[in-house]
This record gives sequence, structure tokens and C-alpha cells, in this order.
Amino acid sequence: MVSLDLVKSLYAKFIDWDEEMYDHDTNTPSHAANTAISEDLGQVEYILTDKTGTLTENRMIFRRCCISGIFYGNESGDALKVDVELLNAVAKNVPDVLRFLTIMTICNTVTPIRSNSGAILYKAQSQDEDALVNAAARLHMVLISKNGNTLEVNFNGLVIQYEILDILEFTSDRKRMSVVVRDCQTEKILLLSKGADEVIFPCAYSGQQIRTFVDAVEQYAQLGLRTLCLGWRELKDDEYEEWSHMFKEASTALFDREWKLAEVCQRLEHDLEILGVTAIEDRLQDGVPETIETLRKAGINFWMLTGDKQNTAIQIALLCNFISSEPKGQLLFINGKTEDEVVRSLERVLLTMRITSSEPKDLAFVVDGWALEVILKQYREAFTELAILSRTAICCRVTPSQKAQLVELLKSCDYRTLAIGDGGNDVRMIQQADIGVGISGREGLQAARAADYSIGKFRFLKRLILVHGRYSYNRTAFLSQYSFYKSLVICFIQILFSLFSGVSGSSLFNSVSLMAYNVFYTSIPVLTSVLDKDLTEKTVMQHPQILFYCQAGRLLNPSTFAGWFGRSLYHALVVFFISVHAYAGEKCEMEELSMVALSGCIWLQAFVVTLEMNSFTILQHLAIWGNFVAFYVINCIVSTIPSAGMYTIMFRLGKQPSYWITMVLIVAVGMGPVLAIKYFRYTYRSSAINILQQAERSRGIIFSMGTLESQLKSVEKDVASLSITQPKNRNPVYEPLLSDSPTATRRSIGSSTFDFFQPAQSRLSTSYSRNCKNN
Repeated sequence: MVSLDLVKSLYAKFIDWDEEMYDHDTNTPSHAANTAISEDLGQVEYILTDKTGTLTENRMIFRRCCISGIFYGNESGDALKVDVELLNAVAKNVPDVLRFLTIMTICNTVTPIRSNSGAILYKAQSQDEDALVNAAARLHMVLISKNGNTLEVNFNGLVIQYEILDILEFTSDRKRMSVVVRDCQTEKILLLSKGADEVIFPCAYSGQQIRTFVDAVEQYAQLGLRTLCLGWRELKDDEYEEWSHMFKEASTALFDREWKLAEVCQRLEHDLEILGVTAIEDRLQDGVPETIETLRKAGINFWMLTGDKQNTAIQIALLCNFISSEPKGQLLFINGKTEDEVVRSLERVLLTMRITSSEPKDLAFVVDGWALEVILKQYREAFTELAILSRTAICCRVTPSQKAQLVELLKSCDYRTLAIGDGGNDVRMIQQADIGVGISGREGLQAARAADYSIGKFRFLKRLILVHGRYSYNRTAFLSQYSFYKSLVICFIQILFSLFSGVSGSSLFNSVSLMAYNVFYTSIPVLTSVLDKDLTEKTVMQHPQILFYCQAGRLLNPSTFAGWFGRSLYHALVVFFISVHAYAGEKCEMEELSMVALSGCIWLQAFVVTLEMNSFTILQHLAIWGNFVAFYVINCIVSTIPSAGMYTIMFRLGKQPSYWITMVLIVAVGMGPVLAIKYFRYTYRSSAINILQQAERSRGIIFSMGTLESQLKSVEKDVASLSITQPKNRNPVYEPLLSDSPTATRRSIGSSTFDFFQPAQSRLSTSYSRNCKNN
């Protein structure tokens, strides 16, 4: 365990020291906060990702807007630069345009800061607010100061002062923000609101025509732009005074404060005059499409969990290879205005998934936050089956709590999940997942600090999983099984000696030799496995399909443990019987026989470690063979001490040819079958990894490249079968082994689980379904 903890700490340091995962734009290195789960990175099956700031840059740019039914920026794509109509409307002081700009300037939590040069800079918690305030400033509506409850706006040289009376803060449930201000020039009290279209449009006053705004939202969403709707209304003094009293009571409530505040805010946010819609661009990060495509080839499924509008999320998903366009891919929508409509939509999508699960077509489903809330409360089991059958999902308008629930749902099916995000609203999702990855982005470090790993950009996730995760899994698999093997060898020899000595209770090895065997002689060489690489990083990145061997537990499962167990028993028999028979006819002390058996174990350990290593460095050679030499140096020194109990033993054995012949015989008999089995597997039953190793060693195209292609295709089929069918039936007894046997079958659950969806005569067989834990 000490060796395992030590190498896991080194795995984490390798991530910290990786220069290829250093973000030069923000001077942010990658960091591993959790040193215990590096090998889990190599077994990830599902990645659940946020969109804004994770897949995108979170660098918001104001592009278009629709004010009072008039579209600005549609022709040029940039309303601020070359849209003459908007500039003329501002110059002519069109009332609705000025109110629109006023809301952009005031309805936020932005703080203006004046630099030494006199320029005004804005400090904003949200990149959307920063984009809106800067866009308004470029249109001559400049927020110049904010002192306490007073703020000043400069419009074409005219300073307008407002008093902030109350702030109705944005929450993930309300999806809107409002401010109540008093215009110090007119003494009028104004309510200014901005938020998502589905919460602002229902607040419009009776009779207002909002069809143009609905079309604008849809148009902007189709372009992948983020939309916000702006509205306002004038408040009467007595109305505000009555409401303000309720708001203060709710703000000081000791119980259910958030619920009471939301209820009070809703009492004020009604009968709004919708002024227009803003459209903000948030570009994709570099390397996102390539990263997702590569990780998909590795058999990893993706879910996008975002608070954005459905069309916006779909457009971003198409741009980053998250989903495929027709005819290769197909989107299935789960939506509805009532619970019955949601249920019918879920039934239709689930039936489609069942029918087409064996087809190569890339299916994905899309669900919004309201429908998801209904499903998770009442139809969780059906949604679980849908999640199992689908490789891709887009969940829109979801809250932080819903993100965490979706992660929990996939974990309940024994999938190994990774959640990645960049903001505070992603923290619950990150902490709920098996592995949490935070991006050190523009929304602060909340996600990065709460995560197991932090990176500067989404594209580094590919290297984190394929290189660090895979190497960590391979090294941990060897180290844990080798530690088990070397301890069993010495135990079996002791058992054999006990049987041959009439169960007398005497030990073949003294306590010092046993301690040195585990602490010095066999631990140092195996620690060099932390540097072992079965394939180069370049090869791993070019052939991501080989991650399947880690996901399926090909290197660490009950069958591989059985193999190491058999090897330890065989080596113990070889060492014991050859040592005993070699010195049975001679008069020798017990310490001499003990040293011969111990020497045989050390010789075997050196060759076993050498055989299992895939790559060698000078450090590894020094550790293996230097430790081998150190064994003899230490015992020669101990043999010079009369009181040590081993006086002159090493010198006497060294002078005997029979001792060296015995060592050679132990190695030949012990390693012969191991070498033969390894040669047979490598030559006649080569895996894709073996063929890639041959290609690397031949430094070019190998003769069996056709075999490699067939192997990789086979691996891809295995990956696909794992992805579109059911999760592994992971027995809790095997949890310490990190994974199931690669040959593990997937049990089925009866069709009765989801019988409420369809009549008996139309039920489809779900024999392919897999067991999930009841939630």
C-alpha cells in the first residue's frame, strides 16, 4: 500500500509537470488535487460537460439585437460596427432604443473602475453582463460610477443619476434579474428586467404583440448566439411601498428564505413591456471538436448539460462534433407543455432508441429543464434506460441540482463518470461525479478548486485521459498485482517448508530477511514502473481505441489476478524444491538454505520485473540491476558481522559453483514457461497493443499492418457494443480490482420495468437491458 500511494502521488506530479497541458494564454498549469484516482481517468465511460466557458471561450461579444420589432446587425453580423440604422436610432434619441440601452447599462451587478489614465473599466461577475455594459458604452450609454445605492450614466455628455432601491437577484430557478431604480431627474420608480425568454415573455402585459421577439430568439438561437430578453415598467409609489415591505420581510426570514424571496419577486415582475432581445456570441475554444471526436473513438459518451436555450445548445453541439447532422445522425426531442405531452414524448424517443439501437446511426436525445424535472420525479427508470441506450444527450435549461441528479443517475448504473465545468453552478455536478475536472476560466476558480483535476482548456482533457489516465491505469494494474505476487511467493515457500518440517513452527527465513525482502529487495525495482510506457504518447493519441482495454479492465480483473496467483505458486515450488534438492545431499546450515532460497526469489523478481517492463530508461536499469547487486553487497557486509547470525555464509556460498548453477537453474525453470506463454500470446494471439508495439520497435510500417487494422476494428466494435448497450454488471466484491473481467456479460432486466409506457401487445423486448440500482 505504501508503494501504491507513493506512485499515485507521482502520477499526480506528472500531471502538474506536464508542459503540454500548460495554458500559455492564461499562464495556468494543470493541477491534480486528488492523488488517489489517477487510474480512474483511464476508465472513464461518460463525460458530462457544461457548455459556456467549458466548450466555449466565455469571451462574450455583443453581435445583434432586436428592439421594438426592428432587427439590428442581421446584414453585417455586428450591430455595433456597421449598422447605420442602430446608430441613427441612438442619435435620434428613439425612446425604446434608449430604454433598451438603459436596461443593458443598469440591470446588472457590474462595478465601474476608473484607471489612472481616466479610462473606465468594468468588473463583472458575469461575462454576459460585461458584454452588455461594454456594448451600451460603445453606443454612448456609459456607466461611469456606482457609489453605494447611487449610479451615474453618461449619455452623449448628459449625466443621468439613478438611485438603486432594490435588486432582485438572478438565480438558476428564476432565470432572470431585475432592479428597481428611481430616476433622480423625474422621480419615477422603474422596474428593469432581463432574463431568459421563457420567463420574460410570460411577464409581458396583456395585449402586447411579442411574436416578433419570439422569432428573433429562434433566429439568434439557430445561429448559436446566446439570447436575453429585456423588459420594463413604471411602478406607482404606493405599489412599490407595499411590495418593498414584503421584500424586506422575505429577505430577513429565517426559514425558506429563497422560496419566499422568489414568491415576492414574482409579485412585482409582471405586466412588463418587452423592449427587445440581445444576441451575444461565445466562440468555441480551439481544439474542442478534435478533442470530442478523439474521445468518442475511445468509446467515451458525451452529455452536454447547459442552461442555454435548446437551439443555441444544438448549434454549438453541431459545431464541436458533439452530434452528427443528418443523415448520419438524428436528434430526438423530449419536450411538452404538459406532463402528458412529456410522457408521450419520452415514450416515443425510448421506442425509437430501442428499435434503432443496433443500427450504426448516431442517435442523440434533447431534453429541456422542465421536462427533465417531470421525468426525474416520476419516470426515472424509463429515463435511465434511455440514458443507457444513448451515447449522446443534450440537456438544456437545466439547474445545478439537475446536473448533479443526472450524474448520480449514470453512476447508479455503474458507469464511471467524469464531469467538467468552469463555474460555480457546475460545482455540484463536479463533486457528484467519480472524477471532477474544473477549468480555470473567466468565471473564477470555484470549479477548479472543487475538482479533482484542474486544466486551463477543454482540449487538455484528451491528454489527461488518453495519456495520464491510461498510463496510470496500466502502471497501477502491474504494481498492485506484482506486489500481490511477490508477497505470495515468500508465503508459499514458508508454507512448503512448514509442511516438509512436520509443521514444527520454525521459519525458513529470519525476520530481518523477510523485512528486507519486502522493504528493500523487491520494492525499489517495482517503483520504476511509474516510468513504464507500453506505447509512446504519439501512438496513444493516434489510436484512442486502445483505451477500451482499460475501460474493460483487461489488465486488472479476477482472471489476471488468478494468473499472478498461479505464477507465484509455481515460482515458490521452483525455488523451494530446486534449493532443497540442490543442498539435500550436503551438510549445510539452515541459514545457508535460507540464503539460497532468498537468492532464488531475488533472481526471479529481477527477471519478472524486466520481462513485464515495456520501456527502459537508465533509471530503471539502475533500480533493477543496481538493487540486484546491492542484495549481494548488503549480505556480504552482514556476513562479516559475527553476531548477525549469517557470519561467512555469503562468502561460502559465493565460492560454491553449485550455488550459481542453482540460481541459473531456478531462473531457467521459473521463467521458461512464462516466456513461452508471453511469446505465444505476442506472436499468435496479438492484441492491437502488441501490434502497435511491433510497429514502434520496427520504426515504420510493419508487415502485419492489415492485422492491426482488423484488431482496431474489432476494438471499435467492442467499444460500440459497450456504448449502445448496457452497463457492466459490476459485482461489489470486485470493486477493489478497479473493474470487471473483460469477458463479463451483461444481465438483463425484464420488460416489466417500463410496462406503464405501452400496452402488453405492443411491448418490445428489452432482453438487452442491464441491471441498474433502484433509486
